[in-house]
Amino acid sequence: MPTLLDEREHLVSAQWLEERLEAPDIVIVDASYYLPDAGRNGREEYEERHIPGAVFFDIDDISDETSSLPHTMPPPEKFSSRMRKMGIGDGMRVVVYDGAGLFSAARVWWMFRTFGHTDVAILDGGFPKWLAEDRPVEDGPAMQRQPRHMSARYSASSVRDKKDVLNAISSGSQQIADARSPGRFSAREPEPRAGMRGGHMPGARNVHYKALLNEDGTVKSTEALAKVFDDAGIDVSKPVITSCGSGVTAAILTLGLTLVGHKANSLYDGSWAEWGSDPDTPIETD
Repeated sequence: MPTLLDEREHLVSAQWLEERLEAPDIVIVDASYYLPDAGRNGREEYEERHIPGAVFFDIDDISDETSSLPHTMPPPEKFSSRMRKMGIGDGMRVVVYDGAGLFSAARVWWMFRTFGHTDVAILDGGFPKWLAEDRPVEDGPAMQRQPRHMSARYSASSVRDKKDVLNAISSGSQQIADARSPGRFSAREPEPRAGMRGGHMPGARNVHYKALLNEDGTVKSTEALAKVFDDAGIDVSKPVITSCGSGVTAAILTLGLTLVGHKANSLYDGSWAEWGSDPDTPIETD
């Protein structure tokens, strides 16, 4: 998907998207989601105003309802069914954004790719940049779109569970990049979800997701991204598992790794919501 940035894949500019608002093969997805303590509601904000034609993607709803963990990956058949109802089908270009700039949009970008739909990109700078540039918006619930067929083909190699992470720690076969804030990583700040222990997985490296972003919320250059990972002690020539609080901002690290050409990366879907609530998992705080 071409962009007006520097030809990097996976990102499109606001200008590029505005010029294609009427394109029949492009579907715009508002993936806004916020942490429990943020005091914001993605769906309510969507109905107040959103990019014209955008549909709303609820990551809590489009998830594994049998899991006790927040918004884990749904079965392929559920994903394809929900996409069909949202009018998203095979052969369509998907552009994802969120109300924070770049927070939950990367999670939905990663979900599409993990289910085999690779023609997906993120609006660089998200909705805040769109609004700052005085681009068009509309309000109200999403208009009903024509149902489309979506073939979801789950890529198991893109997803890791607790057992995989335990094996990676014991064998040293994969690096772990944790997207949470330095305070949460070191247990100096409490977790936003009740009942969570503080700290991080043994050997994990802290790569706060905000370090990948410019002041305006756009993604840093490829060279700057590579430096962020290098400074954090992540060797981009070796496999990486990304993690965070609940599998959302970990996808921003996945995006950053992908932009620097890293292929051997996967995402720990349960992330700290699972690890920190298990009294038997090993934890470090330094």
